[in-house]
Amino acid sequence: MAASTVGALGSVLVVAGTWAAAAAPLDAPPRATELIAGSPAGCAMGPLQLSGFEVADGYLKAPNTGATTHHQFYFARAMYSEGGRFGFFGRGDSWLGDGGPGWSTDYPSADRHMMIVAKRLSNLDACEWGQPVSLADPDLRRFPFLYSLEWGRNADLSEPEIEGLRSFLAAGGLLMLDDFWGSQEWANVEYQITRVLPNRPIVDIPLSHVLFRAHYTIEGPIIQVPGAGGGIYGRGTSQRDGYDPIVKGVFDDEGRIMIAVYGNTDLGDALEWAEDPMYPLEFSTYASKLFLNTIMYAMTY
Repeated sequence: MAASTVGALGSVLVVAGTWAAAAAPLDAPPRATELIAGSPAGCAMGPLQLSGFEVADGYLKAPNTGATTHHQFYFARAMYSEGGRFGFFGRGDSWLGDGGPGWSTDYPSADRHMMIVAKRLSNLDACEWGQPVSLADPDLRRFPFLYSLEWGRNADLSEPEIEGLRSFLAAGGLLMLDDFWGSQEWANVEYQITRVLPNRPIVDIPLSHVLFRAHYTIEGPIIQVPGAGGGIYGRGTSQRDGYDPIVKGVFDDEGRIMIAVYGNTDLGDALEWAEDPMYPLEFSTYASKLFLNTIMYAMTY
């Protein structure tokens, strides 16, 4: 069984393919009705499964081989290697969530809140628990949608992760990037994307694009969604020199969005803090709509 090491997890090995080892490989990520065999464990209730390692109370545990429940959609969150190419360094060890490795920021609250919203506001049969999965895991291709954040401060993808993500995107998957701020962080996001798709430009997604009508009609201007510091404590909506929200994409030859890039904004925080009465409702509502539109687009195109 293949294995890869995620830098932010230190000595912890992420074992690839554990929860779907018995399933045949797929030529493309599953659409809404195809994810039956090999579904991730831990959906009906926690603890969750993380590319073979169970997560309980925020810590990595031994794999769980218990019964699974099957759903049409799983919220996949990308685990990636971290580094300090632009002066930032990986953080955390075995703790997941805020204060842990960058890929786990806002986890699991943001993932779970989004899936509860999706079940209430659409006919999507969604697993209510997030599913962290390594970019180097061959079973990444089982998911049509993949969420990842904080690439600006943290991402330093390994070669197996680059190959895995490139394969996922070529097979029809969509990667949603969120939560990076300012020109310095944008430089690393751009660099990591070009490592994965070196011949694909990163371009603006116009408001006329079907993405903004995939479930809700989202009209301009694009709203900058603040993190908890700005939303709850009134520190403003922007961070560093990220004054204007970014909505960009990388498209395939058929015009399908492969990577949706939401920068100078923090959609994940808006979901994580959605139940806090101090966090403005307008931002959590907007973030939920943009998330759901992106998910529906990934499930449709």
